[in-house]
Amino acid sequence: MVNRFLSGNDELFISKQVRNYYNMKSITVFCGSSLGTEDNYKKHAFLLGQTLAKQEIQLVYGGAKIGLMGAVADGALSEGGKVIGVIPFFLRSKEIAHENLTELILVDSMHERKTKMNQLCDGVIALPGGFGTMEELFEMLTWAQLGLHKKPIGLYNMEGFYDPLNEMVQTMVDKGFLKEVNKQMILLGDNTEDLLNKMRNYIAPHVGKWITEESV
Repeated sequence: MVNRFLSGNDELFISKQVRNYYNMKSITVFCGSSLGTEDNYKKHAFLLGQTLAKQEIQLVYGGAKIGLMGAVADGALSEGGKVIGVIPFFLRSKEIAHENLTELILVDSMHERKTKMNQLCDGVIALPGGFGTMEELFEMLTWAQLGLHKKPIGLYNMEGFYDPLNEMVQTMVDKGFLKEVNKQMILLGDNTEDLLNKMRNYIAPHVGKWITEESV
């Protein structure tokens, strides 16, 4: 195993590499398998799918036909977009898999699902969701914090859904459990175009910690 250590006082710093535009050809979307209480959640999810398709960005998501997951997939498909679903065998057996996708990839476990979705994307967007969505989001953030990827991670803040989470993350910084540079990895946007623009202009922190992808 190759160990990598951060020089100096073990502080993260922003890379000096200049990148004016991050080309995203494929985006993974994490979101709820329910529609939630607000009608606009479904509307915005559908519009996000449409926007990705119109911009020729492939959608990768959890493969279900229900909830916000189904809405974002249907939006992309309505505009002729490419949609790849990744779903464990045991969830397909519950008859929730979307059968009209460009491709449906079946995996053995939830962890394998996240790994495959990460491999297939250039960036991540989280819509409103529950425990599953939060778990997927925070694993991607943790991998970014550890330097396992440099992909932009966006929160689609529909109806202020992610305001409390953003406040909690600031509390983590204030109480000394998270560095400000890591908080800045979270890109918050309340509309599709604003969020995609922030993701395209994202520059990842330079990380030199002692972990590698092979050691996870």
